[in-house]
Amino acid sequence: MPRTSVITGAASGIGKATKDLLEQRGERVIGVDLHDAEVVADLSTAEGRAGLVDAVRKVSGGRIDAIYAVAGLAIPAPATVAVNFFGTVASVDGLRPLLAGSEAPRAVVVSSMAALMASDDELVALLTAGDEPGSVARAGVLAKEPATTGGLIYSSTKLALSRWVRRQASTAAWAGAAIPLNAVAPGVIATPMTAELIDTEEEREALLKMVPMPLNGIAEPIVVARLLAWLNSAENTHLCGQIVYVDGGSDAVLRGDSVW
Repeated sequence: MPRTSVITGAASGIGKATKDLLEQRGERVIGVDLHDAEVVADLSTAEGRAGLVDAVRKVSGGRIDAIYAVAGLAIPAPATVAVNFFGTVASVDGLRPLLAGSEAPRAVVVSSMAALMASDDELVALLTAGDEPGSVARAGVLAKEPATTGGLIYSSTKLALSRWVRRQASTAAWAGAAIPLNAVAPGVIATPMTAELIDTEEEREALLKMVPMPLNGIAEPIVVARLLAWLNSAENTHLCGQIVYVDGGSDAVLRGDSVW
């Protein structure tokens, strides 16, 4: 039987590239997004997250093989906290029971190399503690100065998400249930999210000074999609809790000998 996968953020960017790739390979894909998707859900709200799980359970018949948590925001606003961390965690946790009937259950989330950049310690701590009201309130404070502190919201959500994967992957709920849980951390990818940042050659050069990508520069979404597809394939039996940087070398340049 073809595998059935759920992809959040399936209407554009990395999510759409992943959906297209899997469908080309003959998989059944249940796309989730705010629009242009089989399941329409707003992951910034508790109602939307619950609705996502209910809808996927209904259209899948109660069984899926893989979860791709791709949906995310990069705006300097509290909504980025709600979607990037709490929406992602709720999606993955909520859909996990539907993996029980799969012969090769898999889950992967999209973090970012931005997790290596400056972040807000207070927000990261609140996210790690699972305090959504507190996290949203802290993001509201940071968002008041978008030019100086607003950017810390995105990097903080991705750092907390990477840590969540590291801490959860080896637990009974995941590894104990034979479900590899991993994350990818893309560098600069040419998607609608980054379009305004790479519109001109000058802007691209300025961004690559912050996010060095010596190997082939800015990537297309399909580059990440191929990695996601392998991580959630039946071939991946032992990768557990890894944050795989698909960033043209940013991690190696910025962290050098450090491995975490």
